[in-house]
Amino acid sequence: MIQFSNSIGKLTGESTLLYQDIARRVEKERGIKTINFGIGQPDVITFKEIRDKAKEALDQGFTSYTPAKGIDELRQKIAEYLSIEYKGSDVKKEEVIVTPGAKTALFLSFLLYINPGDEVLLFDPSFYSYAEVVKLLGGNPVYLNVNFDEKSGFSIDLEDLKEKINSKTKMIVLNSPHNPTGMVFSPSEIQGIQEISKERGILLLSDEIYDHFIYEGKMRSVLEDPEWRENTIYLNGFSKTFSMTGWRLGYIVAKKEIIDKMGILASNIYTCATSFAQKGAIESFNTFNHVEEMISLFRRRRDVMFEELSKIDGIKVYKSSGAFYIFPDVGGILERTKLSVKELSIKLIEEAGVITIPGEVFPLELGKRFIRFSFAIDEEKIKEGIRRIKETLDKS
Repeated sequence: MIQFSNSIGKLTGESTLLYQDIARRVEKERGIKTINFGIGQPDVITFKEIRDKAKEALDQGFTSYTPAKGIDELRQKIAEYLSIEYKGSDVKKEEVIVTPGAKTALFLSFLLYINPGDEVLLFDPSFYSYAEVVKLLGGNPVYLNVNFDEKSGFSIDLEDLKEKINSKTKMIVLNSPHNPTGMVFSPSEIQGIQEISKERGILLLSDEIYDHFIYEGKMRSVLEDPEWRENTIYLNGFSKTFSMTGWRLGYIVAKKEIIDKMGILASNIYTCATSFAQKGAIESFNTFNHVEEMISLFRRRRDVMFEELSKIDGIKVYKSSGAFYIFPDVGGILERTKLSVKELSIKLIEEAGVITIPGEVFPLELGKRFIRFSFAIDEEKIKEGIRRIKETLDKS
């Protein structure tokens, strides 16, 4: 057999999808309907106004290739929206590129900068694709401490960040609101990371895909720094805020010279984002009334999940302030059952019919005591799922 590339062998293939596969097997073999706390997308259908605009574009025959950076109207709309949302950012259309999903935006950003041997600083835990793409390109993920306190939640260790920067460090990846913890990092933490990255001459890649899922406090965007162009790449998309996951639309904001290079990459990798989906996305900026309703719904769901999880012995749970995840410490359960967190998640699928995502999916060390629960599902299902978990654990 012809050998695969060396880089593909560095990937683990471990992702949230593995646990969905196990659940499908359990449903088929045992005939039970699973409850999915592993889902990473809103359960709200894409708003009608957006769907109608995309259908209108189809009916008008808007089905050809678009410019590699995206259609001008959408790029202009993104720039205008961000300039209003984050006063002082003054984003220009030429500083925006539209991509087929935020994962593609992530890939373009890494591909543009990461050489073999470069180090990329990630927080432990963090979204698994960050490390996977870095490894694919021959770079090395280096993990930064995230501290956990049951009362105050998760926090960034800025001193650890300073200590781990060296001559090989190329980039810091920031994600707030944060997957998997659901934490909205404080403005001082965000400013601290920005100051360190500028002082050391390191790129800062900020993934703000959950920026509207804020339940308490205020989120600070990296675009609020008037000097953001100096060393910042900003990532976002339409998947979460407008419940458009299947539409595959993301975008990047960076200074024009970076966006021009990304346009070259785009034309060689995927040509362009889907034409009629971009037309729908333009309309999304007129639907924030629906977004606010969805956030209120998710806030209630978060409160229900927090209350129900708090009733289970062996769990330390913090009420997340953003995204749609709760990331409790299940160390007490692991010690009692002698299971790893991965084994516990599989047990909950097979015996309780409930899908959760073990923290090991979000490397490196912290996740070994944590499980990610998504509350992007109906409140009654939240109650039923946690009831099943409690019954299963009470038997263990």
